[in-house]
Amino acid sequence: MFKLNKVVKVSAAACAAVAIFWAGYEALRPTYKGNVGVTQGKAYAYARQSHVSFDIWYPARPGGKVVTVGGNGVFIGTPAGRKAPRREGRFPLVVISHGAGGNAGQFGWIASALAENGFVVVLPNHPGTTSGNASAEAAVRVWERPQDVTAVLDHMADHQEEFSYIDFDKIAVVGFSAGGYTALAVSGARVDPDRLQGFCDAGDHGMSDCAFLRRFGIDLHQMDLTPAAQDLHDARIKAGVIVDPGIISMITEQSLENIQIPLFVINLGTKESVPLGVHALAASGVIPNAEHLFVPDATHFSFLAECTERGADILKNEGELDPLCADAGGRGRSEIHEELARMIVAYLDRTLGSSELYVAAAGSD
Repeated sequence: MFKLNKVVKVSAAACAAVAIFWAGYEALRPTYKGNVGVTQGKAYAYARQSHVSFDIWYPARPGGKVVTVGGNGVFIGTPAGRKAPRREGRFPLVVISHGAGGNAGQFGWIASALAENGFVVVLPNHPGTTSGNASAEAAVRVWERPQDVTAVLDHMADHQEEFSYIDFDKIAVVGFSAGGYTALAVSGARVDPDRLQGFCDAGDHGMSDCAFLRRFGIDLHQMDLTPAAQDLHDARIKAGVIVDPGIISMITEQSLENIQIPLFVINLGTKESVPLGVHALAASGVIPNAEHLFVPDATHFSFLAECTERGADILKNEGELDPLCADAGGRGRSEIHEELARMIVAYLDRTLGSSELYVAAAGSD
């Protein structure tokens, strides 16, 4: 990461030249021929006093320009159509919450699968816990992430003329790791602050979280964690998919017992291999309308995008603590993604259902 320490003055002519260059570059992109569109937006989050950016994936028709979302030296991106025309109809909405240190671009594989099957998907980048904008202290303020989800939903609901293609009566949430906690929180789960303060007292729970906090001098006992106990439930959420939820043991049993919506809880690995810090079998048994599933051959990071051939080496050279490119063996990540996508799409279709307008539109294609 490089920081610019001086002010650079750029002439208006230079700015115009750059704009012309990018306009020409965009015009040279091939026309998109698929059925998944992507765009961006931002919502003002009052809890943060700042904006939260988000990606939107939607059912589309051929058109627009081909783009690759989320690709870099480590992760393989996902193709989509920028400014691709939307399919006719109104569609259920799925909010996806990324893990700590992740970003919206890492989940194009599941966002595109959902969009292909008639869902609009919105992926917020959580400030303070997003790639390039992350800190250990921000990661501890877990209560801010659910409020990002609510802020995005508020923004979309307040601008329904812009989002007229969304069926706001059918909203679900999908969350991975810290995003799994986020999804549980907007579903009604609440954290016990005393348990959270003692999170690292008994070791690392099979995860790198506590090592990460120690590395940056964070002592949970010296932080005010009482805001973690607040009720962050968003009644607009009608179903959820929870994948390897972070701080699962910090959530109160009473709040889990009071969750009213259907939840599909997924652990990546076997009963024996899933790290204690995200092992959700016991918690799932407390939630009245929850289903739980272990996914063999997967690891905690199998929910991230596929890695490039050099991805693991790049991460090692950068000093990354976690094996982000490692799966358990037996199956490649693409095959694991295909299974997960089928299950998640089927579950959300069963619990949310496709809107009548979408069914009618799809039947007329």
